[in-house]
Amino acid sequence: MIKKIAITTGGGDAPGLNAVIRAAVLSAVKRGWECVGIREGYNGIMFPENYPDGDGIIALNHDAVRGITHLGGTILGTTNRGNPFSFPFKDKDGTVREIDRSDEVIDLFGKHGIDALISIGGDGSMTIANGLAQKGLRVIGVPKTIDNDLDGTVITFGFDTAVSFATECLDRLHSTAASHRRVLVVEVMGRYAGWIALESGISGNADVILIPEIPYDMNKVVEKIKQCEADGQKYVIVMAAEGAKPKGGKISTVAEKEAGRAERLGGIAEKLSAEIQTLTGRESRAVVLGHLLRGGSPTTFDRLLSMRFGAAAVRAIEEGQSGVMVALDPPTVRYVPLEEATRRMKVVPLDCDIMMTARDLGICFGD
Repeated sequence: MIKKIAITTGGGDAPGLNAVIRAAVLSAVKRGWECVGIREGYNGIMFPENYPDGDGIIALNHDAVRGITHLGGTILGTTNRGNPFSFPFKDKDGTVREIDRSDEVIDLFGKHGIDALISIGGDGSMTIANGLAQKGLRVIGVPKTIDNDLDGTVITFGFDTAVSFATECLDRLHSTAASHRRVLVVEVMGRYAGWIALESGISGNADVILIPEIPYDMNKVVEKIKQCEADGQKYVIVMAAEGAKPKGGKISTVAEKEAGRAERLGGIAEKLSAEIQTLTGRESRAVVLGHLLRGGSPTTFDRLLSMRFGAAAVRAIEEGQSGVMVALDPPTVRYVPLEEATRRMKVVPLDCDIMMTARDLGICFGD
């Protein structure tokens, strides 16, 4: 019998996190369950001493979640570090290695009388949730990522907001690019999947879109820019996913992988801008949208999807489910095994109709 559940948010923040929390809390309270939130992934339960008054776990009730649906970020905080299965540990000689502390986390859930966990996060968080479920903890996953790269669900919450904002930014950049007759290279997040770049690039009328799924040939990009100029176009917009890379080249990074943390991608816009200016003689500028895509209020679509996911996660617990992720399968929300959802990354299919639309519009992918 369920008496107490916990909610945690992990990985990068995304618009809609608070809407999920609110829906899950209200749904749980309606069933007479106690609900608590774990601060910053699993840090709150593992290191309560790092929080004011040792309060790494906070009570969640009607008052705690009132008026948070429209807010960006997460009231629980989040972190990209602290994977209990690969926890960074510093040896006496100063070297850092990864150790498995998952059994400690399982024990702590028991000590706090927590019967089930709702884990809200991306591929990393879902992988952790799957591991905990396999160790016996009742876990329900909620797919969160602006990158839209989680398999098993049609879309993740946060993606629509990120794409809408990126498109708005492109709308604004057209006028300044035209005024100066420049080539503007716009870099967006997405890690190893090109969904944000693709959908916002098409919607924002980019001339070139570079995505991780298609290693680009710089000569093809230059040809497109020169073609635009020959056609009388004063300016060119190049949309680049942070994970885009040239044929035979490497992804641009700003920080290498280290214990407890994945590599940080970035820098492709500056690299492309410099190359374009050298190869074409056209004045070029780089614009990096970066964390702007993560912030702000969620769109109506993301708010509703987030609340559907939050309520569905509670229903899943009530139905005795565990080790599953709630997933959008229009017109409903279904349950997908976490093992299946984390098996592979959802990348852009090169034969999908969105890609065909882009090519019919004359957009260059550098291939």
